[in-house]
Amino acid sequence: MTAEGFLEGRRLQMARGVLLQCIMGGYPPARFYGSDDGDLALNADPQQIHRLPWSSQPRALAICDADELSGESSRLSTRGQLKEVIARYAARGLAPVVATELEFFVFAPNTDPTQPFQPPLGLDGRREDGHSAFSVSSNNGLRPFFNEVYACMAALGLPRDTFMHEMGVSQFEINLLHGDPLLLADQTFLFKHLLKEVALKHGLIVVCMAKPLAHTPGSSMHIHQSLVESASGRNVFSDEAGEPTAMFRHFIGGLQAGMADFTALFAPNVNSYQRLCHPYASPNNACWSHDNRAAGLRIPASSPVARRVENRLPGADANPYLAIAASLVAGLHGIENELEPTPAIQGEFAVPDSLSLPCTLHAALERLKRSQLAKELFGNEFVEGYVASKTMELTSFFDEITPWERRVLAAQA
Repeated sequence: MTAEGFLEGRRLQMARGVLLQCIMGGYPPARFYGSDDGDLALNADPQQIHRLPWSSQPRALAICDADELSGESSRLSTRGQLKEVIARYAARGLAPVVATELEFFVFAPNTDPTQPFQPPLGLDGRREDGHSAFSVSSNNGLRPFFNEVYACMAALGLPRDTFMHEMGVSQFEINLLHGDPLLLADQTFLFKHLLKEVALKHGLIVVCMAKPLAHTPGSSMHIHQSLVESASGRNVFSDEAGEPTAMFRHFIGGLQAGMADFTALFAPNVNSYQRLCHPYASPNNACWSHDNRAAGLRIPASSPVARRVENRLPGADANPYLAIAASLVAGLHGIENELEPTPAIQGEFAVPDSLSLPCTLHAALERLKRSQLAKELFGNEFVEGYVASKTMELTSFFDEITPWERRVLAAQA
């Protein structure tokens, strides 16, 4: 839209079906978004209008709510779903506090998708080979890229906590400061957009796939969650003596009850399960533990005022609005129904069948499709539309034969 049209308050409208557009560009049948495929209104959030600092021409981006023309939020909108979950907490006098940890890879341009990604050439003329985890070295030649990333984050009002080189080859992580869930979802979305745009300016590409490289750790989007009283700001996961509360237990119990049904929301792509099939630090389970990274739900070591639950299942490819909404609504389900968690696990452990999660996109979509809990918490329209869109993507994947199949299976008798 032109700046003049936006400032005049002209309404921007968009077909409902766009909210179910799959990643290849197609759409599921119209019955999933209304046979008429009528319009939605895109209403800009006045707190999320940003001039884009990396653009050579004056441009701005406005994060919008997708609303029905009658005024209510569209049930197909992931941002709307998150706002509804936050409102349900507010009705109980509670406010969720979340933080996201986003991992990503920085690669040289990849013009041939049949070839593996490669890290960029470093200042020494060589490519990183995996020995730089948590290193302060800058010989990878990415300092100018990251300097502009930091400057653009400041211009967009994105506060950062820590930035580090992660375990993978040319893999990095940012921890965004904790705060309001909607704000953190907006910030995570903006940061991913910023990364990709700035990378292109520097002759690089940023990849937020869950598992872009074989034999290398994948990229997560861990979600840290706590609850505070709206009036006082007190963390309700700790009592006055600093001990865990019943609400803390119920929140964990709700997450355990919902994680298998919601796996397709946390791990939305075929590639997501490449990350989860190597379980260290990417646990595909609903176990919980105090400071054990093999558990899907980890309680980080912290003071009572900072007691929180870390959901380690979501990948960097997850929709931040939807992943945060799913995690928080599962916890709320546990609070409302006073669900008790299983005993905490420590050390090496075997995952009970009752706490294992779907390990393929097909299995996760089948679980979501059958889930009465998901339909109760997100609505039939959203669940059925999401499954229809993701099923199209899965079908497209199965329409191709991979190099592994040609290399390994062609010679079989």
